[in-house]
Amino acid sequence: MGSPWKPLLLLSVISGLADFARAVAARPVSYAAVLRMKADSSSSSSVSSRMRLRNNYGVGSPSQDWPPFSRYRYSALSSQEDYRSEESEEFGPVFIQEPDDAIFSLDSDDKKVIMNCEARGNPVPTYSWLINGTNVDAEADFRYSLIDGNLIIHNASEAIDFGRYQCRAENSIGIVLSRDALLQFAYLGAFSGRTRGAVSVREGQGVVLMCAPPPHSPAEIIYSWVFNELPSFVAEDSRRFISQEMGNLYISKVQPSDVGSYVCQVKNTVTNARVLSPPTPLTLKTDGVMGEYEPKIEAHFPQTVLAAKGVTVRLECFALGNPVPTITWRKMSGNIPKKARLRKSQAVLEIPNIQLEDSGSYECKAENTRGGTAFRGHLQVYTQPQWISMINDTQLDSGEQLHWECRATGKPRPTYRWLRNGEPLSTQSRVEMVNGELIIHRLQQADSGIYQCIAENKYGGIYSSAELKILASAPVFSTNPVRLIATVGKDVSLECRPRASPKPRISWRKNDRRVQPSRRIMLLRNNTLRIINSSRSDEGSYVCRAENQFGSAELTTVLLVKEPMRVELSPIRVEVTVGESVVLSCKVTHDPSLDVSFLWLLNTQPLNTLQEGSHFEYIQTTSTADLMIRSILLKHAGKYGCRAQTSADSVLAEAELLVRGPPGPPGVVIVEEITDTTATLSWSHGVDNHSPITTYNVQARSPVSLGWQTVKTDPDPVTGSMESAMAVELNPWVEYEFRVVATNGIGTGDPSAPSRAVRTKEAVPSVAPANVRGGNGRRHELVISWEPVSEEFQNGEGFGYIVAFRANGTRGWKEKMVTSADSTTYKYRDETFPPLTPFEVRVGVYNNKGDGPFSGVVTVFSAEGEPREPPSEVQAFAISSSEIKVTWKPPIPGPGRPQGYEVSFWKDIEQEETGKKKRTTGNETTMLLSGLEGNAQYLVSVKGFNSVGQGPASSAVKISTKKNAPSLPPGNLMWIQEGNNVSLSWDPVKARDNESEVIGYKVLLRQEGRGHSQVMRTPNSAVVLTLPEGGTYIIEVRAVSEGGEGAASAQVRVLTSSGVRAKSGQLSGRNLAPGLAWTALFLSLMVPSFPL
Repeated sequence: MGSPWKPLLLLSVISGLADFARAVAARPVSYAAVLRMKADSSSSSSVSSRMRLRNNYGVGSPSQDWPPFSRYRYSALSSQEDYRSEESEEFGPVFIQEPDDAIFSLDSDDKKVIMNCEARGNPVPTYSWLINGTNVDAEADFRYSLIDGNLIIHNASEAIDFGRYQCRAENSIGIVLSRDALLQFAYLGAFSGRTRGAVSVREGQGVVLMCAPPPHSPAEIIYSWVFNELPSFVAEDSRRFISQEMGNLYISKVQPSDVGSYVCQVKNTVTNARVLSPPTPLTLKTDGVMGEYEPKIEAHFPQTVLAAKGVTVRLECFALGNPVPTITWRKMSGNIPKKARLRKSQAVLEIPNIQLEDSGSYECKAENTRGGTAFRGHLQVYTQPQWISMINDTQLDSGEQLHWECRATGKPRPTYRWLRNGEPLSTQSRVEMVNGELIIHRLQQADSGIYQCIAENKYGGIYSSAELKILASAPVFSTNPVRLIATVGKDVSLECRPRASPKPRISWRKNDRRVQPSRRIMLLRNNTLRIINSSRSDEGSYVCRAENQFGSAELTTVLLVKEPMRVELSPIRVEVTVGESVVLSCKVTHDPSLDVSFLWLLNTQPLNTLQEGSHFEYIQTTSTADLMIRSILLKHAGKYGCRAQTSADSVLAEAELLVRGPPGPPGVVIVEEITDTTATLSWSHGVDNHSPITTYNVQARSPVSLGWQTVKTDPDPVTGSMESAMAVELNPWVEYEFRVVATNGIGTGDPSAPSRAVRTKEAVPSVAPANVRGGNGRRHELVISWEPVSEEFQNGEGFGYIVAFRANGTRGWKEKMVTSADSTTYKYRDETFPPLTPFEVRVGVYNNKGDGPFSGVVTVFSAEGEPREPPSEVQAFAISSSEIKVTWKPPIPGPGRPQGYEVSFWKDIEQEETGKKKRTTGNETTMLLSGLEGNAQYLVSVKGFNSVGQGPASSAVKISTKKNAPSLPPGNLMWIQEGNNVSLSWDPVKARDNESEVIGYKVLLRQEGRGHSQVMRTPNSAVVLTLPEGGTYIIEVRAVSEGGEGAASAQVRVLTSSGVRAKSGQLSGRNLAPGLAWTALFLSLMVPSFPL
């Protein structure tokens, strides 16, 4: 068995599709099923209707908005039964697709035109067509055929088939006509083959070459001109212009380069066919050059231009003249629209998306040095009709009145006419038609059918269609019988609402006796039987009978009257503190034959236990329901309701829960008065949450404070009965916000909202700068520094510093003003005082209100100056061929102490200025110079420096670097391995004349995969190595001299592991000579070194 909600879901989907289809102006839509809104139909409704999706648009009309609902009522299908009835219900034709304007190319290989039409309806519609208002006989004329609703025209020709077509859809309900669709035929004839005569003009004269296009359709074609031969086309500029209205070529001033043959090319925009005219020769006369003459406008737009709203309008204007005229445009009433563009050297004014406000008179003016001329024409914008309101399907009872109204906009204003089943509707005694309104009095069954309102002006027409159904049915009750349960003493209403048309006569009876109205039993106007203050004696079967000329029906209502239910909720009122728990108990006394259900409410709203987490728990039995509230919060306070409900009645009992807790936030804080250090505040009491407020705490916040801070108040403390206090000991000229926090016996509550920001009044500064100090600087400078006073303590605008100082032993203070509040340093220069002169210094503050305090007096020394004496006992020592070590002693102590030293060094064959300099990082008295040339003499001097400058240099000392290290590496390396011992030998290295003598060798040993090497030194050319563990080892040898280390030998790779047999090798390919003396230097002598 299918689910009953599936038809309703399908209805919702199809209804959405219907909305969409109407919004896109009746484009073709495919439907799985045809569903419509079903009208309410009951005896209590005098007017009802339903709405069906219909195509309500005319030729060329844009997409329409969803029409406003009519004044009739609608209801959705409400049950599966209603859904099935909709499936089988008959309705008139509704267009799904209407014919569109079409242009058919006569050059097409397929000489077949298809005009589309599709409608839905029940019964399925049949179709016929009209051409220019005359029926198309598809059976008699073999050129026409119908497939479904589509009209197919075979061997179409313009002479017979050009015109306006309408599709007519018909079934037993009625007939509906489609909008008009214009069928045109596209073609482009050939130019006449007659030879065109030559055009001869003087140089400087203007000329017009006529195109005279061949017959063509549609009217819109594209013109271009060929010069001499393809593909050389005439390029338009300020001197040459091709009119797209006439096709002519205009040359305002002929030049010798214009002489040649001209051919007009015409292109059909639909078929893309092109044809060429016979050539027109252009020659120059030989009787002289044309002089200058004023402009003459030869190409211009019509006197009246009609344009549809939304299209692009192009106005042409071109003149002949010498010199070449300049074209300008203007609108006579107002400005040319900003969206307008000038094309083709201003010969074309193009206005896109034309609107009604663009209408008016436009003028083009042609001017040159000889004069000017103008042309003026009027642009008129029209609009096709567009719907404002349309008609909708309607159902009415016979004898009632129909009132339909359709409204449309357009320019010119549309007129209206009405069709019924495709035929014109005329005014009769019962029918009135005035300005889009249709009124039919005393409706009859014969008035049923499809009605169409047509709004039209001379530029187009639009259609709105609707079905009128005259209802006629016997009474029907949707549910029968009905069981109704009431309680003693309550009022009872027994409804009687059959579906019927026309309205039926209603009568009531009880237990086969007619019900007589009384003071306690009343028959209402809507046929409902109302019983006041019901009792057990009112129980029984009540029958409502409905009857009209088409039949009758009865509805039986069985009334049962039960004793009323009583509900007791306890406790009625309870007070608890935040965090405690409470149980509310709800007990019910009721008729045992009825089931009871419970619903808990908080402040009249159903209690949502999911949102409240674990705070609430229900405990329910047959006749009781307890609510436990754990860990109570303030928000849990309020009125709790227990609603008990049976099929007979519903009873509500309520209890009040009061929750004591910390107070709520106080009311808005208002700053009543502000001074430089105080603020008078007021506020209103917040809720005390059932515990009296004991004290208030005043807090303040400023841009420089760390959040909210408690401030001192007057009085102190602020008791709970007060609503004002004064915040004291505030800082002047600081922007503050204030808030108030209340406290009661249970705790401290949330703070109030902040007050508006206020600034305290200005005052003289009260805080002096801290950490006054000084020193350094250049010679003859006194540098004084301090920590700036924060904005919080500047107390007003115009804040600055007063720097006061005097030399020790003098009386008068010198004072200097520093106007920047962010300054931290002041420098005073005086050429008269010597270095390291002591000064007494103090720094004060001021602002616009006056001078503040000074800091304590501190002693600050002036700058000491650059060093006076050079370093002494400068010595230099050659370390290697590239390094020299320099030492010295500091100068005699005194003013101008060095902060570091600079060492200058240069070769004796160079000038000191070209040498290099190197500085110490501190007061070191030694330096290693590296990167020098070997076997070269250098001069070295040292000078001290500090922040002021450099002192004098010492006398230069001479020093020579050692000769370079040997350049040859040890050669002929030979080795023999026995277990973990390796015997290694090599040929001695002999130094060259310009190299240092060899004083020994350095052997480097590194285990592969490790970063560090082990180094052994030996004066001999052989060594025995003991490898400590298994692995691969790399060995190389370097010669050592006073000039440093020489080049490295080739590397030896040795593999060792447990149980390795003796191996031997010779890098040079020679065997180890017998009797060679070996010198062993064991690994115990090895020292760590850097990686190779």
